[in-house]
Amino acid sequence: MRMNKQTVLTRDVAAAEIPSGIPITLKTGDAVAITQSLGGSYTVLTGTGYMARVDGKDADALGEEMAVRDPNADAGKTTQELAWDQLKTCFDPEIPVNIVDLGLVYKCEVTPMPEGEGEKAEVRFTLTAPGCGMGDVLREDVKGKLLAVPGIKEADVQVIFDPPWSMGMMSEAAKLQMGIL
Repeated sequence: MRMNKQTVLTRDVAAAEIPSGIPITLKTGDAVAITQSLGGSYTVLTGTGYMARVDGKDADALGEEMAVRDPNADAGKTTQELAWDQLKTCFDPEIPVNIVDLGLVYKCEVTPMPEGEGEKAEVRFTLTAPGCGMGDVLREDVKGKLLAVPGIKEADVQVIFDPPWSMGMMSEAAKLQMGIL
C-alpha cells in the first residue's frame, strides 16, 4: 500500500539502504516517512533524504502493527500454490508491485526432498536492473517466506540475470497498476 505517514522511531531498527542494499541502523528518535507498506516490509524516507527498507518484524518501532496472515486462507492449496502465494508477498522496495507480477520470477518449483521429510523450493529470479544492490535483501526475503510455508524444509533461492528483465515481462495487472497501459 502506498502511504506517506510521518513517524518517529521508538527504538533502533536494522534496515537496508535503497537501492544499494547496504545494512544501516535507523536510530531511536529519527523521524521517517513510511512511503510504502507491502508484503510485510516498509519503505521509509529518512530525514536526510535517503530511502531504506525495514522488515515487518520491526513494525512496532514505526508505530505499526505486524501483519498477521489468516491461516484459513491457505486451506486446500498445494505446497506449490502456497510457494507462489508467498512470492506474491515479496516486493521491490521502490516499486509497489510484487516480484511475480513484475515478471522477475523465472522459476518456482517445489519437489519432495530425497529423505522424504518435507519439500524443497527452488526459485530463480532477477532484478529490474543488474546493478541493483537489493538482490541479497530480496533473496533473503523470498527464502524466509518460502521456509514459512508448511512442508517446505529447504529453499534454494538464487538471483540470476539471464535472460535480462524487460518491462514486457510484467503482467497486465502490473502494467495497469503502474500506468503503463
